[in-house]
Amino acid sequence: MTDLRTTPLHARHLAAGAKMADFGGWDMPIEYTGTVAEHGAVREACGVFDVSHMGKVAVHGPGAVAWLNSVLANDLDRIAAGQAQYSMLLNETGGVVDDLIVYRWSDDGAYVIPNASNAATVVAALRDRAPSEITIDDQHLTHGILAVQGPQSAAALAGLDLPTDHDYMAMEMATWQGAPVVVCRTGYTGEHGYELIAPNEVLVDLWDALLAAGAVPAGLGARDTLRTEMGYPLHGQDISPTITPVQAMISWAVGWDKPAFVGRDAVVAEREAGPTRRLRGLLALERGIPRPHMDVRLASDSGDGLDGPLVGEITSGTFSPTLKQGIALALLDTSVAIDDEVVVDVRGRASRFRVVKPPFVQPSTRA
Repeated sequence: MTDLRTTPLHARHLAAGAKMADFGGWDMPIEYTGTVAEHGAVREACGVFDVSHMGKVAVHGPGAVAWLNSVLANDLDRIAAGQAQYSMLLNETGGVVDDLIVYRWSDDGAYVIPNASNAATVVAALRDRAPSEITIDDQHLTHGILAVQGPQSAAALAGLDLPTDHDYMAMEMATWQGAPVVVCRTGYTGEHGYELIAPNEVLVDLWDALLAAGAVPAGLGARDTLRTEMGYPLHGQDISPTITPVQAMISWAVGWDKPAFVGRDAVVAEREAGPTRRLRGLLALERGIPRPHMDVRLASDSGDGLDGPLVGEITSGTFSPTLKQGIALALLDTSVAIDDEVVVDVRGRASRFRVVKPPFVQPSTRA
């Protein structure tokens, strides 16, 4: 544990009795009172997550956004200043080095939020490609992020005099205790919510104020069940350097009309030829909780039910607290269609699932 990084809120998590674990090289809270209760708080009221382990990278200089647009997969020309965009850094074979959020401030400035375990890789990749006039400022250890999510999230922020009425995937700059705070209408739960980027020196007070305003602390366990219910991919499982956006069914986050971005030739060729596998949803038809790396097979009437042809593998799997069923994301052969029945090898027992199109739970309004 001594080698793990900690966020400025680490002492708060320990004092609250949080169960801690290594996540991307950081000692992070997995749950406080229980994943199911914290999941429910986000779906029904308001939860707050410490996601300060995520990377924070300022990119600035003349033409910074145009240059960044030539590197990342999505098209930053689709958004204006004051908006955010989900994007990816691909490798030359089309695999996803990382998925990330880009905040566009102006033509000459943007802020990039990579995943914790990939932050250093993304910074290095950007610095390797950046021309001399573009600065890549790594703020991973100087700033934190709090995700305030749920139908009562706006009320919690309003109690702190922070802005709440901006559109989904838009951001506002605010000041709190004299420090600059970015308030963005984003999140990875499917609920109405916000993500706050703030300097480390005010993060503890901001956390305390949000709890006083009624937000319930939520750990990364609930964050995982919430995002899986929405079908949102997790890097390292559902997307990776060997899994492309075409296979992961997130082609909508690729700027296909752009003349250049890293990995463009590979993903264009795959889209034209058609992928050999696709990320699909699986909904349990009987008892059984799916987990990553479990085999997925076609249904069979003979033997133990596990002798059908192998057609894929679970990438993310959990018990849905909302549906009270097992749900999963799985990379499946393209021969497998929506509404097909498959079986998953759940610890040596054949468990039946139906192939579905995520999300498993309908998201709340984006308005």
